[in-house]
Amino acid sequence: MARESLEQIKARKQPRQARAKATVDAIFEATIQVLLSDGLSRLTTTRVAERAGVSVGTMYQYFPQKQALLFALLARHIEAVADGVATARARCHGLSLETISDGLVEAYLDAKTKNLDAARALYAVAAEIDTDDLLGTVARRNQNAVCDVLKSAEDVTFDAPDEVAFTLRATLAGTTRAVLERGATRQELAAMRRELPILCRAYLCARAMRTLAPGCR
Repeated sequence: MARESLEQIKARKQPRQARAKATVDAIFEATIQVLLSDGLSRLTTTRVAERAGVSVGTMYQYFPQKQALLFALLARHIEAVADGVATARARCHGLSLETISDGLVEAYLDAKTKNLDAARALYAVAAEIDTDDLLGTVARRNQNAVCDVLKSAEDVTFDAPDEVAFTLRATLAGTTRAVLERGATRQELAAMRRELPILCRAYLCARAMRTLAPGCR
């Protein structure tokens, strides 16, 4: 599948009414199921429409082509993750480093694992369409949120908060992808929930100004 430009893959219109939103939700869910059962190469708007129980004409009202559908689905997923990070930023702002670290990790994992099928199916999608603008915008949003809440910590300071925020985000993204992309078992998901907070907390404590972080000694 050739990579398409952003202008080529924009959704035709956005659902406004509850019934329209329910239709689009059904289309998104059907897309995920087709991706998982048939693979990206065999996904077509006709197959998705059949799985969703809607007409192809209804599909085209919102998504003029397959790439537009995939782009919209991917955008919804990664924006939900950004929303989770933003919520953690607001909830943990000005609290201890440990609380901030655990809050960010929990929010990220909650968002990424809310729909495991979607998370697993969409890793392959990003490589097939032009998502640079979308991913860049969301990455900047997450970077700003993480950096801001780290700088607000009541018990530590950082000499390079931007670098620390970037590394923390990369750790979260890389770990979750490694676990989710190959189809994690229940035990592996539980292990990630248990171990990732420890990893992130240890890294942040190591990078914090230790004279202001007695809990990180």
